[in-house]
Amino acid sequence: MSARLQAVGQLPVQQKISLILVIAIAVALAAGGWMWSSAPDYRVLHANLGERDGGAVIAALQQMNVPYKFVGGTLMVPSSHVHEARMRLAGQGLPKGGLAGFELMENQKLGSSQFLEQVNYQRALEGELARSIQSVGAVQGARVHLALSKPSPFLREQPKTSASVLVNLHPGRPLEPMQVAAITHLVSNSVPGLPVRNVTIVDQNGTLLSGDSESANKPALDPGQLKYRHDLEQNYAQRIEAILLPVVGPGNVRAQVAAEIDFTETEQAEEIYKPNQKPEDAAVRSQQSSESGSQTAQAGGVPGALTNQAPAPATAPVNAPAEAPAAAAAVVPSSTRRDTTVNYEVDKTIRHTRQAMGRIKKLSVAVVVNHNQIKDAKGTVSARPLTEAQKKQITELVRSVVGYSEERGDLVSVVNSAFKKPEIEEVAELPLWKQPQTVELVKDTGKHLLIGALSLYLLLGIVRPMLRNLTRVPPLVAQELLTEAASGNQAAASVGHGYDQSLQNAKQIAKQDPKMVANVVKTWVGGNE
Repeated sequence: MSARLQAVGQLPVQQKISLILVIAIAVALAAGGWMWSSAPDYRVLHANLGERDGGAVIAALQQMNVPYKFVGGTLMVPSSHVHEARMRLAGQGLPKGGLAGFELMENQKLGSSQFLEQVNYQRALEGELARSIQSVGAVQGARVHLALSKPSPFLREQPKTSASVLVNLHPGRPLEPMQVAAITHLVSNSVPGLPVRNVTIVDQNGTLLSGDSESANKPALDPGQLKYRHDLEQNYAQRIEAILLPVVGPGNVRAQVAAEIDFTETEQAEEIYKPNQKPEDAAVRSQQSSESGSQTAQAGGVPGALTNQAPAPATAPVNAPAEAPAAAAAVVPSSTRRDTTVNYEVDKTIRHTRQAMGRIKKLSVAVVVNHNQIKDAKGTVSARPLTEAQKKQITELVRSVVGYSEERGDLVSVVNSAFKKPEIEEVAELPLWKQPQTVELVKDTGKHLLIGALSLYLLLGIVRPMLRNLTRVPPLVAQELLTEAASGNQAAASVGHGYDQSLQNAKQIAKQDPKMVANVVKTWVGGNE
């Protein structure tokens, strides 16, 4: 080893510099490979983050001591920290999506005006609605604008609240009509006094999603009505299959029902008057009787002033005379009037009719029945069509189940046909080498093996030969060491080593480079000759 070090010390400056560069490159490659193999696999934590949300999320990650990479609005963390980081950030309400919600109402300043409070409330409501809409899978971003109406006692017709929604969709992921209707009802039910027809939804391309101007006034079924019709049809189909299952056997009947439903809600009020009944049969409502009469007095007595006076009131004296004086005036009634008024109850009928929505207008039923499966004595199964009696029986059963009505124009169609058995494709079990866990393990193992193989190749294939060539003992030095070892001279050699050291160096040189030693010995032999 000392000979090798001695040889290295006697190398020219250029070779020494080359040796140092080779060693440095080898160390750098080994360190780089080790760092690459031990570097964590970064995964996307959140994409398309704004500046405000990105800063808040990065600050939270720094507090959690989680490494991160932020490239072009995409925040990446090691795969082992993705789920934990998302849960902890969600607990802090991050990211907020650049939208302010009801947290605006938490920091109300003392002395704020009513107008400022109303503005903050509207901003908070718009932000919360936008956040809810962004939770839809196809929606990347959303903005909501509300035009809240203010009630006024001076207006007969109060203005209606309206809303406009702008959605930014993911590339290649359009909104389905059911999703548009769901967003419309979400906004309508979240704002008091906001009808569904006053909600407008537009995408980032300016396309009106909530309906065009031609179909705005056309009645359309809402999701609730569609679900009611679907459930009704499925209920009828299940009932048909359940009643025919014991007759034809399992798997031998298929039924479909199409229902036309009237969702119009009508209300009718009637007030009917009939001719009066007979008085003896009618009920008396009220009765009033009145009677009046008048009396006149005949002239009598002594003519004069007293005769023209009205007669005095009649009295009954205790000791009445036996006979009235002849001059007394006789009083007789002259006329009598009697009035009777009877009011009978009027024969009146008041009827209030309200037709509920969801009335069935028409049912169309289609039933397909498989052929009869008959097994003979040998066990062979053969299919035979149904007889007309069997088809008629099945038709009657179907009509009874669905409540067939000829007045509504219901249709029931029963078809007998042979069913084709579907070809069952056996799904091959996923081999072990294709399973995700195996693939991931192979990737990690292959990465480490590649690093190890590259390091060995650099060490054994490049660095070691270069070191061997650079540290090879020059022939003159080797010849001096061999001569010194062979001569047995105890004096200091040219390289300044003792006899034992020179002998060790000569042995090492002979072991490492026997050809050079052979050439030196050959030179000695040739010189002696």
